[in-house]
Amino acid sequence: MDETLPPAFFLSEGDGYVATALCRGPWDDGSCHGGPVTALIGREVERFDPDPDLLTVRLTIELLKPVPLGPLRVEATTLRPGKRVRIVGISVTAGGTEVVRATALRILRAAESAPHVTPVTERGFLPPVDAVPVGAFFPRERIGITNAVEMRAAAGSAVELGPATYWFRLTAPLVDDEPVTPVDTALVAADFGNGISSVVPIDSHIFINPDLTVYLHRRPEGEWVANDAHTWLEPGGISLAEATLHDAAGPIGRATQSLFVAAR
Repeated sequence: MDETLPPAFFLSEGDGYVATALCRGPWDDGSCHGGPVTALIGREVERFDPDPDLLTVRLTIELLKPVPLGPLRVEATTLRPGKRVRIVGISVTAGGTEVVRATALRILRAAESAPHVTPVTERGFLPPVDAVPVGAFFPRERIGITNAVEMRAAAGSAVELGPATYWFRLTAPLVDDEPVTPVDTALVAADFGNGISSVVPIDSHIFINPDLTVYLHRRPEGEWVANDAHTWLEPGGISLAEATLHDAAGPIGRATQSLFVAAR
């Protein structure tokens, strides 16, 4: 690698950001992986609407165009005001062209006295991070997202076909020198579902997600978040990657991606 490792996924520049090489995804050397972009949007939502009584429970990302490495602008607006339910809209532009559109649903937190209910079909605790090996991922010849994300394989493998479960930890700040938050990690990890649970080989096929929806039923805790993913592929239909997200205490939410699958 002849590039210098950047200090963060994004660097502040004026009233915008610069996406560094740490954002680079697997499909194009000049484009971002969706995970850091999703985390940047999640950060902007909480900066725009810092109300501590509300929780961002759903974040839906529409990847309108490949998000280029380089300068980006992120703008937020209130789509639905409210004390109990609020919707924030986010637009990401590059060179004046909108490349991502997103909506964030924020809901008033449940009372501390509410009952704790977990569906019996929900998988419980995953193998702890210290008990699982470093996980393999698609190799890269240039700096990219895996240079700033530590991955541990709890089940399956990203370099083999079928379901897989990986623990993720960010090893670089999302923006500048800001401390990494558990939400940053969760939103980056959420976009790895199609990559770790692929059902067709990456050397012969592409399986790109033009969208991502993340649901969080509580805020994650700790520096590690797991993505427990599987992918559906229907002949004549579409492909869908689905994941349950976990922290060390148990499930925290879900992530879904619609996939465009085609032979190279």
